[in-house]
Amino acid sequence: MNTKTQTKIQTKQQSTASALSRRQVLGGGMGVAVGAALGSGVLSARAYAQAGETITVLMSQPQVGGARIVAKAFEAETGVNVEIVPVPLDQIQQQLTLDLQSGAKRFDAFDYWYISKGSLVETGVLEDITDRIEADKDEIMPEDFIATVYDPYSLYKDRRYALPFDGDTHALFYNTEIFERNGLAPPKTWDEVITTSEAITKAESANGIYGMALMGIRAPLQNISVFANRLANYGGEFLDADGRPALDSDAALMAAQNLVATVPSALPTPAETGFDQALTAFVGGRAAMTEGWIDLGAYSEDNETSKIAGKWDVVQLPVGGSQTESRAPLNAGWALGIAAYGNKKDLAWEFIKLASSAKMHLDLLTTTGSGIDPTRISALTSPDYEAFNARSQRAASASLNGAMAWPTGPQAPRMLESLSEQLAIMISGESTPEEAMELAQRSWERLLR
Repeated sequence: MNTKTQTKIQTKQQSTASALSRRQVLGGGMGVAVGAALGSGVLSARAYAQAGETITVLMSQPQVGGARIVAKAFEAETGVNVEIVPVPLDQIQQQLTLDLQSGAKRFDAFDYWYISKGSLVETGVLEDITDRIEADKDEIMPEDFIATVYDPYSLYKDRRYALPFDGDTHALFYNTEIFERNGLAPPKTWDEVITTSEAITKAESANGIYGMALMGIRAPLQNISVFANRLANYGGEFLDADGRPALDSDAALMAAQNLVATVPSALPTPAETGFDQALTAFVGGRAAMTEGWIDLGAYSEDNETSKIAGKWDVVQLPVGGSQTESRAPLNAGWALGIAAYGNKKDLAWEFIKLASSAKMHLDLLTTTGSGIDPTRISALTSPDYEAFNARSQRAASASLNGAMAWPTGPQAPRMLESLSEQLAIMISGESTPEEAMELAQRSWERLLR
């Protein structure tokens, strides 16, 4: 980020100093002193003129905690009521399509997993907000969004459709006590991940401790994430520069091979291990390593069920092949958009402006349980974030190093389901890495014809 941009961001942040701070978040991190939001400096006069109105916001379950904090702040500042409707993360598009086709038109704003961006636009449920962003750019500060997050989340056919809310990326978390007990250093390469996991499992599996908790269950957000961690850091991409499938690349094959080689020493049984199982094993001290979202650090330290507080650390994802610098694939990640068919678009716009604003984002980022990871440069580099969780901040900085996006075209949801299926079969030992990549490549080619 250049000096001019940094100065602009800092000046704007100083002018909105009354926004939320972590010290005003109470009750285990999920309550909020909403009075501090008054005068946030990001809302337009029209928001204040509609006190007593109600907007309805559809939110995926993992982001509901953060959304409720925003809703309380928005209500306190404007007098506008906000109804948050939680749904499972894989039902956002289904609910929006039903809302439109049934004529109910209940939802005014919503969050979405960024890979569904193209599909949501083409089905007519996601509003083009390009002109709104331009009109309110002084408040939004789009130059503050991490570029490798902002474009994949919001840009489609040269138009903007959303503002980033949660910048999900992975890092490698490890149990320092287990590592020290076995005389090991955190791995820097994917090959070292295997040898480290094998050594720990050999030494400690009799006591129920394993080298790695690996999310291998059939679910795109989970088994594709651990594959993407390797794909990005072997120098690969999901699609080539022309938008064609690239699962037949050497990098994709090496990523798949490494994933399979990690399975034997992992917590039993990787093909049945999802996020909840991996999280429980790691914070419970039964897994020495796990690949997880950045906010896992806060859970490891502050969660009352954690047995590893003060006994964990985190590093950027390892590298492999000729790759020398860690890259963070955009594993999950959520943006906020306006329902194209809604009747309260102006109010919905004000809500997503506040939700994605620099001050609000920093507040959510430094709140245990919000589920929010960095989307803004100012938050990622903030002393407040460093004070909250310096280890996670250090690992999250990889998101500035050319983060790898997943496919986002209209066929992306079907493509990722297909890849997840092949990875699950491979991880269970029913196919080879070569077979899995070949079948996934063919499937993607058919879908993109």
